[in-house]
Amino acid sequence: MGSNMIDFFSCTRCYKPNRRLSQLFHFIGVAALIAAPILTQAAEPTHGLSKYGDLKYPADFTHFEYTNPDAPKGGQAIQASLGTYDNLNPFILKGVAAAGAGSIYDTLTVSSGDEAFSVYGLIAETMEVPDDKRWVIFNLRTEARWHDGVALTAEDVVWTFDTIKSKGHPFYKSYFAAVVKAEMLDTHKVKFHFSEGNNGELPLVIGQLAILPKHFWEGRDFEKTTLDPLLGSGAYKIGKIDPGRSISYERVTDYWAQNLPVNKGINNIDVLGYDYYRDLTVALEALKSGDVDFRIEYISKNWKTAYDFPALEAGHVVKEEIPDQSTQRMQAFVLNSRKSKFSDARVREALGYAFDFEWMNKNLFYGAYQRINSYFQNSEFMATGLPEGDELEILEKYRDQLPASVFDTPYTLPVNDGSGNIRKQYRKALGLFKEAGWEVRDGKMTNISSGEVMEIELVIAQPSVEKIGLAFRKTLERLGVELKVRVIDSSQYEKRVEDFDYDMLVLGWAQSDSPGNEQFDMWSSAAADEPGSRNYVGIKNPVIDELIKLIVDAPSRESLVSATKALDRVLLHNHYVIPQYFGPTYRVAYWNKFSRPEIAPTKSLGFNTWWIDPEKEASLP
Repeated sequence: MGSNMIDFFSCTRCYKPNRRLSQLFHFIGVAALIAAPILTQAAEPTHGLSKYGDLKYPADFTHFEYTNPDAPKGGQAIQASLGTYDNLNPFILKGVAAAGAGSIYDTLTVSSGDEAFSVYGLIAETMEVPDDKRWVIFNLRTEARWHDGVALTAEDVVWTFDTIKSKGHPFYKSYFAAVVKAEMLDTHKVKFHFSEGNNGELPLVIGQLAILPKHFWEGRDFEKTTLDPLLGSGAYKIGKIDPGRSISYERVTDYWAQNLPVNKGINNIDVLGYDYYRDLTVALEALKSGDVDFRIEYISKNWKTAYDFPALEAGHVVKEEIPDQSTQRMQAFVLNSRKSKFSDARVREALGYAFDFEWMNKNLFYGAYQRINSYFQNSEFMATGLPEGDELEILEKYRDQLPASVFDTPYTLPVNDGSGNIRKQYRKALGLFKEAGWEVRDGKMTNISSGEVMEIELVIAQPSVEKIGLAFRKTLERLGVELKVRVIDSSQYEKRVEDFDYDMLVLGWAQSDSPGNEQFDMWSSAAADEPGSRNYVGIKNPVIDELIKLIVDAPSRESLVSATKALDRVLLHNHYVIPQYFGPTYRVAYWNKFSRPEIAPTKSLGFNTWWIDPEKEASLP
């Protein structure tokens, strides 16, 4: 669901994983797709990999600190999902994947929830990496099994990699671009070869690939959508399917890996279900009636006003805010710079002056949010003040290619008093428009050279997002800019986003505690024209391309921080997006049958560590 508390004045991609791309990321694990690092300096077998510093958990660890190894198994948990689905294969571009579709698969390694990015063996018992990091070997567990009892072998791993990279979602082709070959050394030993050395991230990234069964897919078309129950090897298997309306996953009672340290105290609930709703209001009513067991609330107004039903007052439903310690995503109005009207950074900056966050926070959000000021909000990677030290040294190399403000002006967003009177901001916006060759003619912002009138279409998939769009439209009108807010169905929305067919969106980019290879998919020139990439803005900036390379090749944590700060600063000063807001907690409401460990993971809510308490459940009406 994302690592920050977002108001549901946002798009489907922010409320829950994008049903294609983010569903695709779900099974791989959030920490993996948001990349990170590596490891030891000798090709000796190790139980885990970590780039910067020692592993927290030794080879003989029994469970992760944030889990309860004695948690009881049982019960069911139903959550609400919005929209619909028509596909159970989340690895391809086509179709809308079902919520949780990745939960049936195991990966070679798993990330811990309380380290920047360390991984430990799951399908792989041990890993080997040489000093030059030109390859990685995974030694597979001989006990690994598919749900049909067939052994999981190196042949499955090689087939998965080759198939995913050639036939899967376009993301994989770019994300694994530096992984040139998967080689089966024997039935339970796989070697991945890299095109470059000293990229400490690649061994960890490839370890997070979900492995698929070769024997199951023989004779099937991998590139077509399907509603046939697929075969996995993970803690859950597909249960009941009602296409487009609901889906459930059943815990595998004889799961081959259930007693491994990485799984102790995890995956405790017998049945995980997702019921689909077209409307947020109906989804909330489903919680009140008991049709939904657990809910994360993204609408601040609902949180303040809609939770006054009898079950909550009687204590049968719990409403609480859980601290969110993770790096906050950049949630924003995204401007498609592929469109000529948004190609000038001064135009993009000018539009940002019309976003009156303080008024919206006061009148729409009940004061629940804070303004986002970084693509790596609330982390050590935030670019603050003026660049200095190693960051300044990096940026100096590109001084003549960067806005002067990168070096002499701290990045700040306009601050208003909440009254709705933003005349000062309008004056600044009009000045920027004029510099960029635009002026107001007959009440419309017009390009002086071409005569083009500034009209913007904001495309959204959820009606709830409409409120923020309409509020923004009113302030833009004062600048002679017409904003049209268009609500479309989720399938059409996904297609338009994948094809970059929009003026403006509301969405967000989540980041990990160790940025890396995934930054190419978000900001690189190569990804700008790749359908389905996360470079929604259409950025083609050679400096940003080089900064991403510095991040991926960073030899130390200190150099990673400096390079990421430089990237953050350059992104901000080019005004590619209009930043919105974030909240410091997860707002959750659930029927009072759940318990959870005393220690929470630092990188997520950790719902997979919760369990259903039989005594609590028995006491519910």
